[in-house]
Amino acid sequence: MNKRFKAAVPRRALIAGTLFLVLVAASACTDGKRAEQGAAGEAGQKIKATATIGMISDIVGRVGGNHVEITGIMRSGVDPHLYKASQGDMRKLDQADIIFYNGLHLEGKMQDILEKIGKQKPVVPVSKNIAQDQLRSGSPEMGSDHDPHIWFNVQNWMSAVATVRDELSTLDAAHAEDYKANAEAYLAELRKLDDYTREQIASIPEAQRVLVTAHDAFGYFGDAYGIQVKGLQGMSTESEAGSQDVTKLRDYLVEHKIKAIFVESSVPRKAIDAVIQGAAQQGHTIKIGGELYSDAMGEEGTEDGTYIGMVKHNVNTIVKALN
Repeated sequence: MNKRFKAAVPRRALIAGTLFLVLVAASACTDGKRAEQGAAGEAGQKIKATATIGMISDIVGRVGGNHVEITGIMRSGVDPHLYKASQGDMRKLDQADIIFYNGLHLEGKMQDILEKIGKQKPVVPVSKNIAQDQLRSGSPEMGSDHDPHIWFNVQNWMSAVATVRDELSTLDAAHAEDYKANAEAYLAELRKLDDYTREQIASIPEAQRVLVTAHDAFGYFGDAYGIQVKGLQGMSTESEAGSQDVTKLRDYLVEHKIKAIFVESSVPRKAIDAVIQGAAQQGHTIKIGGELYSDAMGEEGTEDGTYIGMVKHNVNTIVKALN
């Protein structure tokens, strides 16, 4: 390739293309070995599953149980809207028997890679079986027709659990009954979580039932549990909030006498602090109601590092601040 042609090729395209070629070459080396072994379950080995975000890793771990070895890509505090796959991630994707991701362009910078890998092995968007009328409208900046933050309606996440159950059962039919039993146990916990969330949010006086956050990730939560949601940014965090966004939200908070605003674990709080300072200059005091988990869960190995723990943390933080 001559220098003139190289200069004309965008750097991102070169990196993505190189990573994909590495993956294809590695897959060619391992396909024969997998063919000899047959399905992982039939060979007495664990299914190797890779998931993009922590909430999905949690589902796969709960449903897969002892039959699945789960590898996550994005850790606590990582923003999936901005995440770019590394060579280490490509190895994780190559070594997997099955890959689970959210879909709806949440993993926007990985979308093309995941679609290409899907031609060689099961690559499953856990959102695929959620009814269209249950999906919220998306936004132009995300390049998606639908809001990808589906996990904030627990009933949507129950659909994702069923999808993981069915996909694992298809890949490893020998353990389908175990996957079904694990899923039923987890779904029972999620039904209780759904009820708990609805009851707790209803305890907030209606006039104070306004959730203000760093970006518009909680729309499903608001629709499902009866709380008005305002985000400083849109659904994506790919661009920073501008001065007009800050001014508009400040004026809303002052006019409606909102007393608390929430920061997010995966989003910088600089713009939120600007809103608070702007309100103070107009004589209205706003406090930080707490830190919520939006696009990522808490630290692995903690209660907040599970989907159920994450949702309970958010609910309890919101109720304490707004009551």
